[in-house]
Amino acid sequence: MTRSISRMTGGDAGFLYMETPSMHMHTLKIAVLEPSTDNTFDRLIEMMTERLRLLPPMRRRVVPVPFALHHPVLVTQREIDPRRHFFRHHIGGAGTMRDLERLIGEICSTPLDRSVPLWELHLCEGLADGKVAIVGKIHHAMADGLAANAMLANVMDVSSTDMRTSVRTEAHEGVDDPSSSLLVRHALRDAASQLREFPTLIASTVRRLAEVARYRRGMDAKVPLPVKDAPRTSFNGPLTPRRSFATATVPLADLKRVRSTHADIEGLTLNDVVLAVASGALRRWLALHDEHPRTSLTAGVPVGLDATDTEPRLIGNNVSNLFTTLATDVEDPAERLQAISTTTRHAKAISQRLGAALMEWSQFAPPAPFAAAVRAYSRLRGARFHASAFNAIVSNVPGPRERVKVAGAQLADVFSVGPLTEGIGLNITVWSYVDRMNFSLLACPDLLPDVEVLASFIPAAVAELLGEPEPGAAADSVDERVDERVDEQDDAGDQETA
Repeated sequence: MTRSISRMTGGDAGFLYMETPSMHMHTLKIAVLEPSTDNTFDRLIEMMTERLRLLPPMRRRVVPVPFALHHPVLVTQREIDPRRHFFRHHIGGAGTMRDLERLIGEICSTPLDRSVPLWELHLCEGLADGKVAIVGKIHHAMADGLAANAMLANVMDVSSTDMRTSVRTEAHEGVDDPSSSLLVRHALRDAASQLREFPTLIASTVRRLAEVARYRRGMDAKVPLPVKDAPRTSFNGPLTPRRSFATATVPLADLKRVRSTHADIEGLTLNDVVLAVASGALRRWLALHDEHPRTSLTAGVPVGLDATDTEPRLIGNNVSNLFTTLATDVEDPAERLQAISTTTRHAKAISQRLGAALMEWSQFAPPAPFAAAVRAYSRLRGARFHASAFNAIVSNVPGPRERVKVAGAQLADVFSVGPLTEGIGLNITVWSYVDRMNFSLLACPDLLPDVEVLASFIPAAVAELLGEPEPGAAADSVDERVDERVDEQDDAGDQETA
């Protein structure tokens, strides 16, 4: 292979194999820009085309290997056709944030076209205050949260060295697609080379599992196990292709105040506070829907395995998951935060001992059987027959620490959210921007029909952790959104009748 043609890792390719008509494996990045004369569709295309050399994943197309003998390869394209990647939407001139959220749900509900590099950019115009939003879709096979953060730095105009100018590396020149015979030869060669690593991987995995077993025996708390410890809820079940989206923003200072208020909790982190906020919001939502799981909800938390690396990564995935409690069965907010922090601390220790074992084993996943099994499971709606691995995905990714510009326009806000997986109809992703924390909630509306109501509970969940009264405006917002949801359902019923 050449420098412009590279083999996908098993971990990256796994996100391709997991994709089905109802499980779209792309992530969303949403940039809301202040009013500017530069906020035009032509300027967006011009700016992104200029910077494609700084964004390697956006020039690379997935090329499968004949007979699925090995994981696909990535081929750097000579040219990018803007008509296949750039799209324009108009909300109406008086669009609200809720109108934008509905449009984002629609954008997220369709898979990416695999015949071109796996990304799209959608310019959403017509917000009431003159702002515009750029919605980026990129396949998880191309980048995880940390890689996406590094790419985001490459499209921003910044003065600070904190944005890591070292990520500004040139992409290689494009090439033609390799021949089938070349793909087969290299697939067989790489597979033979990979097999030599198998005994080492087995020995390493046994050693890691033994370390985890020893650590578990000495724990003073229980770390939930996937499937076994996840209670059933209405938003855990087979996915449909539809997606809905909602947001909530809280001051970063408030979450830091929560941490300070509960400084007596050993090792309390901002991530623990985010999990507790998600827990408080979910408790309110479950009560509203008269759902009372007998045990606590659990969360899968993506963890970057190279989060401490000094050199940013622009492509691929190096991520694991830890499983923790959301302590939704604990009434007192302080005790709930304590339970989350203690469990998460042990879950991190287990994750560290496991290391990249799952990513390493994914190298040996046979492409055709893996993809066929996932499609069959989705088609048969297999998530009906067992508890989900966990109840919700909750992720926290640090974003820009200073105000920045994109193509000359001031970035007002940034949101991000990852995909849903079978059986798990809710993803809560938090990105920070300067002095605030932006919560993005993605749901399957056929499982969780009112994600905007769940988002409305987030400010109250923060206030609860601070020991403050629930914000009156937040309570009014919840009532309004519940009424709005009822009106939408009535309208849908009228349309079906007609």
